[in-house]
Amino acid sequence: MNNNRPLTATDFFSRAQERLTFDVPVGFADPNAIPQNDLQDADPAVVAAIAGVRPIRLAAVLVPIIERDEPSVLLTERTAHLRDHAGQISFPGGKIDVGDDSPAAAALREADEEIALTSHFVQPIGYLDVHMTPFGHRILPLLARVRLGFALRFNKGEVDDAFEVPLAFLMTPQNHKRESRNWNGLTISLYAMPFGDRNIWGATAAILRNLYERVYRG
Repeated sequence: MNNNRPLTATDFFSRAQERLTFDVPVGFADPNAIPQNDLQDADPAVVAAIAGVRPIRLAAVLVPIIERDEPSVLLTERTAHLRDHAGQISFPGGKIDVGDDSPAAAALREADEEIALTSHFVQPIGYLDVHMTPFGHRILPLLARVRLGFALRFNKGEVDDAFEVPLAFLMTPQNHKRESRNWNGLTISLYAMPFGDRNIWGATAAILRNLYERVYRG
């Protein structure tokens, strides 16, 4: 937040365009490197251990900011029967396929396939930092501005629902709860952002926290 007041939509998008680029972070796909990531406050031993998980699974997600007078973030609820991340709150996205020209192209393709959010309504702005998971995922989030007029349609094989959360709520540090998990004898710190009866946590919450650090915070 800036002077304890939420950023206006104009200020937020302007700041995002100034601070983000489409340069893929160095080391994103390099198994011998630790990419620029959003685990900056984590124990270096934890970061190195997560970066060392194999195989590496490259993925991209779309972070859609709806262009309202009070901007909102579009999130999805994963289908309950999925093998991975069943029922969790996520961003549209998934693995980067061989035919994708870039992580941005993968994120846009997945958003279209999952919820029929077509690129006609989406203005990509730039990449946030890589998020690495203990399961070998390296996720590159693409921040995007979404203009009104879109109509969603869910691929029920992947998504049960979609909903919006006010950007100001998600960018309020007091709403960023910290949790911890034990992994291979190491303590991993996680973010959680409860919103009503939904719990936004794990990778999704970490990416939102990175959005706060990279763009929202003055």
